[in-house]
Amino acid sequence: MKKLIYLVTLFSFFSFGVSQAQQTPEKKEPTRIIGVAKDLKTGQPVGYATAALYKAGSDVSTAGAVADGEGVFYITGFTTGTYELQLSFLGYETVKRTVNVNSVESDINLGEIAMSDEGVALQEVTVQGQRELIEERVDRTIYKAENDKTTAGGDATDVLRRVPMLSVDLDGNVSMRGSANILVLIDNRPSAIAASSIADALRQIPADEIKAVEVITSPSARFDAEGTSGVINIVTKKNNLQGMTLNINSGAGLRGSNLGLQGSARKGKMGFSLGGFGRSGYNILGSFENQQITNSANGTITRTVQSADTKRQEIFGRYNFGVDYEIDKYNFITGAVNFGIRNSQNWQENFMTQSFLNDVLRAQQNREINTLDNSNSVDVSLNYTKTFEKRGKELSFLTLYSLNNRENSFTNTLFEDDMEDILSRLKNINPSKNEEFTVQVDYVTPVDQKGTQIIEYGAKNILRKAYSDFAYFQAQGANGAFVELEDPTLSNEFSYDQNVTAGYLSYTLQFLKNYTLKPGLRYEYTTINADFKTEFEAEIPSYGTLVPSLNASRKLKNGNMIKAAYNRRIQRPSLRFLNPNIEASNPQQLSQGNPTLDPELTDNYELGYSTFIKGTTLNFTGFYRNTTGSIQAIRDVRNDGIIFTSFENIGREQALGTNLFFNVNINNKLSLNGGMDLYYSMLDNGLTNPQFAAQNEGWVVSGRMFGNYTLPKDWQIQVFSFARGRQVQLQGTSGGFAAYGLNFNKQLKEKRGSLGFGAENFLMKEFVIRNEIVTPTIMQNSTNRIQNMNFKINFTYRIGKMSLDQAPRRRKSINNDDLKEGENGGQGENQQGGGPVRNR
Repeated sequence: MKKLIYLVTLFSFFSFGVSQAQQTPEKKEPTRIIGVAKDLKTGQPVGYATAALYKAGSDVSTAGAVADGEGVFYITGFTTGTYELQLSFLGYETVKRTVNVNSVESDINLGEIAMSDEGVALQEVTVQGQRELIEERVDRTIYKAENDKTTAGGDATDVLRRVPMLSVDLDGNVSMRGSANILVLIDNRPSAIAASSIADALRQIPADEIKAVEVITSPSARFDAEGTSGVINIVTKKNNLQGMTLNINSGAGLRGSNLGLQGSARKGKMGFSLGGFGRSGYNILGSFENQQITNSANGTITRTVQSADTKRQEIFGRYNFGVDYEIDKYNFITGAVNFGIRNSQNWQENFMTQSFLNDVLRAQQNREINTLDNSNSVDVSLNYTKTFEKRGKELSFLTLYSLNNRENSFTNTLFEDDMEDILSRLKNINPSKNEEFTVQVDYVTPVDQKGTQIIEYGAKNILRKAYSDFAYFQAQGANGAFVELEDPTLSNEFSYDQNVTAGYLSYTLQFLKNYTLKPGLRYEYTTINADFKTEFEAEIPSYGTLVPSLNASRKLKNGNMIKAAYNRRIQRPSLRFLNPNIEASNPQQLSQGNPTLDPELTDNYELGYSTFIKGTTLNFTGFYRNTTGSIQAIRDVRNDGIIFTSFENIGREQALGTNLFFNVNINNKLSLNGGMDLYYSMLDNGLTNPQFAAQNEGWVVSGRMFGNYTLPKDWQIQVFSFARGRQVQLQGTSGGFAAYGLNFNKQLKEKRGSLGFGAENFLMKEFVIRNEIVTPTIMQNSTNRIQNMNFKINFTYRIGKMSLDQAPRRRKSINNDDLKEGENGGQGENQQGGGPVRNR
């Protein structure tokens, strides 16, 4: 508790210092060149246009800036002389203007600068200089992935590793500020793929199709109350222009290959998109070692040593069809169908288990485990948006149907004492289904003509149906028939129906020119019905949750901004934590979900500051997060030394930390980006029984660095590195790791595509991650190894062209927040041992 008080005091002192720094009289501000980028036809601001300042007669930029959302830019860092200003943005002709700087004693205001439609194919547009990667808004940070070329040939996992405040482990599991309880949206709507497995969904989205990633650490009342840490929205590239185009994206490597096709067509008011992306993984080899010492209730101390070689192969696919139609000036309709498939197979070979009693070998077993995880999903959405003559006023009616079918099974083969002949086989099958139907109505209207006050309100209903049919079968010998085990704890059917009804009200106020305030209130009422085929019963009462939120920001000089936020979040357990199917692929470590779990409640506080210094963007955020009723594992040791894991709402999690991100544009050819995440984690399960009581705390740090350098003749070189330190868990720690990559890319003729070569983790044969669990009755140390060295070839090409005859219209879709996911299927940790251990 003393450490917490000390940390809170330190954090408050730092926050006060930032605020005081803004109020302290500073030296005279440097001279600025000020301008406003405007569209020549519409008169609207051209937000985020790039302004570069060139010394007369030189082709090297001496200074520059990126306009804000209102098209305003400020350039500093120049001396007296004659310059050429170049103002550019995608789809517009580059504007060139001569600027004479006779004195550096006062600002030079260029006023409004008109930019005209370029009217040429997108692939023929060349934007000079490095465009900004980060945009700050009152309630979110936006990472502009389309401006980052280091992810070419990768998938969404590669993109998210570069996003501030996010951490991605070796298996693709995403966490925000140390918490994995987040919502991942794709184009502002949930996906059955992401609901089943966020890691799998990210592998199915090619990096080249991602426009931006929005990190919403303090969601407003408009968003679902679920998602402890916040919301990640992956915005893909949508083509609303006139004409036809086809993008080809392919790659082949030592451990994986991918192929994607995406076509778009637009004629008049009608637009279509059709495409697909497939990815295969192979040659994914590894191993694990696990040693555990257990002390059972009768005082027996057992030491168990396990080891195995692992192998995995997988196939992912994602296919989509979309259509949009502009009925008239004020009415717009969109529809989309998305299909996803996932087939994964994991082998654990030479799975040796040795049990010792008082250091005397008591038993030795050799096994082979084959795990299948296959699923398919479909999302169908139909959305209607109505705008009005009054700018900013909008009504939307959104619907979404999602279905995910999953088949998860394993076969555990036990060999005779000779380690060759089969003694018996144990098989578990668990087909499951997760179905959702969502209806949402949103209304937005400005209160005044200037749009400084905005009211948003709406309602939403989510009907969820989850089903699991699990059973165990036993067979003798290599050819014996499988016979179902007649045990209701091992073979049963479980259904789980959930209905969430919500309403919200949000108000945005801009005042005193530079201040923005956005308070909101949301209420959600949840009813649940859980049922078993057998005599088991699960009585779960209904509950209501009131969720307040508050976001505030202040614009400072030169585009700087300070933000503060508070919100409350609720995290409902998903089927992975609720499923009562006993996970027994590793007979020494059993686990089972709990269908009576309650939701977690989290209060989030944060303070952020962003600044721009001579082409360098800096973003700092401090935060405190407090979670009560946290879903935590309870581990018990049975008399035979087997560890049994279940889940209860017994935990309290606290985290106090900071995130730092920077973007440096050294010149038109070289840019560097990086960041660091640091927080102090405090966990306590609140139990008094010394056998189960647990608490842990410690620092957690991770960081990333990547850069891009443009070489002559359209060649580029990109480097990337990421490191994550040790993770603090309630009953132990999970080891850290580091990854890096080097890529060379050649732009093809007329910028229609690129050909590249990449190498990943080429200086080390394998990753080694060490994990530890310590309780009064259990001491477990495990080492996971995975061979992740990879070499790949990437190819992209664009056929056809689109013109800018029609301005894009805003699309709207449902924002469901998904449920708390268990990285190991909600069935505990370290069960199978293969591959890196995932974290909560």
